[in-house]
Amino acid sequence: MKKMTMVTMMLAAILAASLTGCGTNQISENTAAKNSSSVSISAETTADSVVNTDTAVSDEIAVMELSQAVSSDAESSELFTSRDLAQTADTSDEQYITVSDGQTIDITAEGVYVISGTAKDCTIRVNVDENAKVQLVLDGVSITNSDSPAIYVVSADKVFVTTTGSENTLTVSGQFTADGDTNTDAVIFSKDDLVLNGTGTLNIVSNNGNGITSKDDLKITGGTYNVQSALDAIEANDSISISDGVFAVNSNKDGLHCENDEAEGTITITGGTFEINAKSDGIQATALLQIDGGSMNITASEGLEATYVLINDGTVNITASDDGINASAKTNVYDTVIEINGGNLTVAVGQGDTDAIDSNGSIYVNGGTINVTAQMSSFDYDKTAEFNGGTIIINGQEVSEIPQSMMGGGMRGGMDGNMQGGFGGRQRHSF
Repeated sequence: MKKMTMVTMMLAAILAASLTGCGTNQISENTAAKNSSSVSISAETTADSVVNTDTAVSDEIAVMELSQAVSSDAESSELFTSRDLAQTADTSDEQYITVSDGQTIDITAEGVYVISGTAKDCTIRVNVDENAKVQLVLDGVSITNSDSPAIYVVSADKVFVTTTGSENTLTVSGQFTADGDTNTDAVIFSKDDLVLNGTGTLNIVSNNGNGITSKDDLKITGGTYNVQSALDAIEANDSISISDGVFAVNSNKDGLHCENDEAEGTITITGGTFEINAKSDGIQATALLQIDGGSMNITASEGLEATYVLINDGTVNITASDDGINASAKTNVYDTVIEINGGNLTVAVGQGDTDAIDSNGSIYVNGGTINVTAQMSSFDYDKTAEFNGGTIIINGQEVSEIPQSMMGGGMRGGMDGNMQGGFGGRQRHSF
């Protein structure tokens, strides 16, 4: 976690104090392209560049943007740095690159690179020191590759992919070719931390693989993303954190997917607008899936899935052919829990052996509005359920307790007096 400025720390402290006792739970965590030519961009490279002071990001703007994010969510200051949240790049010392056919563009030095042009079989390859940061500013780029990523991060501390107020399209049409032992299976593939932001549009088409993959942490703080993928649309190993953006996702597998072992594999969403159509899960995390805001329309086999599903705020509409929300044990760091503290949640599931809200552990409802349409099972849980606040509507009828599916082990629902794990699941439970 990067150190914050004093201003940011004060803002976060003030807001955190104002939120004390609000009753919502916040669990926060902090292939080589086979092309015909190669261009190396390093610190010594000279480029015809024009300094554009109008688009430079001042410290005041960065602090203001961070202040707004902190005001909307107390945890944003821990999840995102000011540079993560800045939607325009500081182009006071940029280099300009125009892509061309059959080219590998090797970026080997820290800096800001403005990319434009149209090309086939072209890869932007970032390979810098592990402490270096690179910002790729996409300014009207169109790349179509047959078997390798359009953007490939081999090594860096962090890489920013920032869209200007333009439309950018990255496509991989065929099967991905591995880079040695690395299975580069995404249009944007990064071995290290990746940040997506900006004011423009990024279209991603992956006919045989993932759309966007980070093997570390992935953050998205702005921009418009249209992703079509044969596998996961947006994927990371350790964490996915989203504060803003507009997302239109069509995936033959998962929409958002974060999978790792133990405490990692977490997804945190504090804002953004999502239209997700997925053949498998809309959003899946190994450990924790936390929703603190945003607006989501999800059509999938299962809408939300994780070991611990935590919904504090936001509008979530789910249409599922299997379970709407599913908590299943994928790690033993968290109890298997669905906890709902606020927001507006609408879940509709189809016929058959389906559950609108299904936990292989416990369910805690402490607030918010839950509207369920289910022909067979509205709630199903294996351990306990608490209804401590909020509104639950099942097939148009408001209820005063959480029912238990007959298929899930008998009528154990309602206000069970022998609850495990404490009031409302206010902390991470451990086995």
